[in-house]
Amino acid sequence: MQISASKYNNLILVSIFAILISILLYGHNVFVYGQETTDLPRVNDTNLQIQEYSSGFKFPTGMNFIGPDDILIIEKNTGVVKEIKNGTVVGTVLDVNVANVSERGLLGIAVANEPKYVFLFYTETENVDGGKILGNRLYRYEYDAGKLVNPKLLLDLPVVPGPSHNGGVLKIGPDNKSVYLVIGNLNYAQNLTYITKAQNNKDGPPPDGRGGILRITFDGGVVGGNGLLGDEDPLNKYYAYGIRNSFGMGFDTVTGNLWETENGRSTDDEINLALPGFNSGWREVIGFSNETDEFNADNLETFGGKGTYRDPEFIWRDTIAPTSVLFIHTDNLGSKYKDNLFVGSVKNGTIFNFPLSENRTHLVLTGPLADKTADNNQETGGVIFGRNFGIITDLQIGPDGNLYVLSNYKHDGTIFKISSKSNAN
Repeated sequence: MQISASKYNNLILVSIFAILISILLYGHNVFVYGQETTDLPRVNDTNLQIQEYSSGFKFPTGMNFIGPDDILIIEKNTGVVKEIKNGTVVGTVLDVNVANVSERGLLGIAVANEPKYVFLFYTETENVDGGKILGNRLYRYEYDAGKLVNPKLLLDLPVVPGPSHNGGVLKIGPDNKSVYLVIGNLNYAQNLTYITKAQNNKDGPPPDGRGGILRITFDGGVVGGNGLLGDEDPLNKYYAYGIRNSFGMGFDTVTGNLWETENGRSTDDEINLALPGFNSGWREVIGFSNETDEFNADNLETFGGKGTYRDPEFIWRDTIAPTSVLFIHTDNLGSKYKDNLFVGSVKNGTIFNFPLSENRTHLVLTGPLADKTADNNQETGGVIFGRNFGIITDLQIGPDGNLYVLSNYKHDGTIFKISSKSNAN
């Protein structure tokens, strides 16, 4: 069954994680770029193989390795953190109370190895799942013999008006001393009361933690002691701003630069290079600034010249709902993939593969994509690594150097392992 572009766009606007799951997951009759196909995951490289590594969990939103063949996985709607060893779910290491309407829930996980900290971001509720909402909160835990203990609250962020655009992806910084959180504007309805300076409303209220990438130390402090954009709290914790809604970010393993995916309103999903002080442009602009007569750079908030707007490095005209960002710093899958940018997505469970320019600040794009734009899905064939993986929520390279894909596949959460046939473990 083909889903029309307009219907798809409307579904994306309401909620990627709450609505598209019923369309793409439970009604899993996949339509790939104009032709019906089977729903089995596939990769374009015949030298690679796909294995179903693990299942037995529901609506997972993130995963992290804590050791070889040892993974922590989070479930959005239950608030449960499960541990998977050698592909088998061996137990629950934590169960927190979460709101789970739309894009609220247990949304982000990151693991630091020294010391062994586990960071979780979730919409916390009082006493029970679905209870009174306490906040969008970032906690630090310690991993101890199959349990997460000693919670420490690091950030207590807004939840209203909600319930969408929560983001929640977490990453450990290249310094191994900081944690990054991407959070959307929490404001699908565009209630003017909540459109802050961090959303380029120069006359709006001060930033309150929404609409950006926040960066803090493992103890919740300001990295370096000084904020990039200002000294007031929480502005001093912003690494980037002007972000509408994001489900993916990742660090270039060569340069340490941060890259981010962003979901547009009904078009112009983006890939961005998010340098320190990056302004993604919302709500003044989505997509390329030179393509709208309404764009006026004077309307952008710069926080006294400390923030800088930068156009996307790539956009999709047709909504694909990009999610996870991963750089593959290994040649286990083949030397042609080493240090490339991989991006997961919701639509058709597609994984994209982009090589970077020599200075690693742009994507290498040729043919119909040389203009940095996929005008339609037919143009993206040359950058597709694989498809039919369901709703992809995370991509990780394991300690074994293989690619692990976390997705909502049909009715189940699933981890797929992609490896070289010649180096199969």
